[in-house]
Amino acid sequence: MTTYAVIDFETTGLSPAHGARPTEIAAVLVRGGEIVDHYQSLMNAGVPVPYDIQQFTGITNEMVRQAPPVATVMSEVAAFVGACPIVCHNAAFDRKFWAHETDLLGHPAQNAFVCSLLLARRLFPQAPNHKLATLVHALGLPSSGTFHRALADAECTAHLLINLNQAICERFGLADVELELLLALQKAGKHQLDRCVSAYVGGRG
Repeated sequence: MTTYAVIDFETTGLSPAHGARPTEIAAVLVRGGEIVDHYQSLMNAGVPVPYDIQQFTGITNEMVRQAPPVATVMSEVAAFVGACPIVCHNAAFDRKFWAHETDLLGHPAQNAFVCSLLLARRLFPQAPNHKLATLVHALGLPSSGTFHRALADAECTAHLLINLNQAICERFGLADVELELLLALQKAGKHQLDRCVSAYVGGRG
């Protein structure tokens, strides 16, 4: 049974390529359709948090200054996640920071990445949009109501992953959903889902 690590970063900007660094991370472990553990911490990367991002996330420079060093936090969370496949809502964003920060540790991560945003676009095309808050409301998922903080967003994404897996099983008559199918579905066009699942089922046989 696969354990997934659902992660979410809060950061000082959009990309580490432009000097942005993380200010907070959460990782929520999901196994067998249930949340089984979690990790969360603010972190201090030694760079200021822009005012607009402080307003957006509620994470202030004072909070970051009092937090553990980024290397300490990333070492802990990398050990917590281990080799688990990583799930993020808009994985293109979080993956850049995960890769950059684990590279700085000298232990580049090799985790597979699953994007719940891409999967939701394919499985729930009728949603008004595919922002995390919209999906949480539309699907009636559990939520603390505090979006744009790492643990709250990671927990919402974990519940979304569980819902996505259930939707895939129900739509295609599957008993379970393996990582390989999630990776294939997130790359498939919206009109290619049946063919994608047929190829997956045929490959298993």
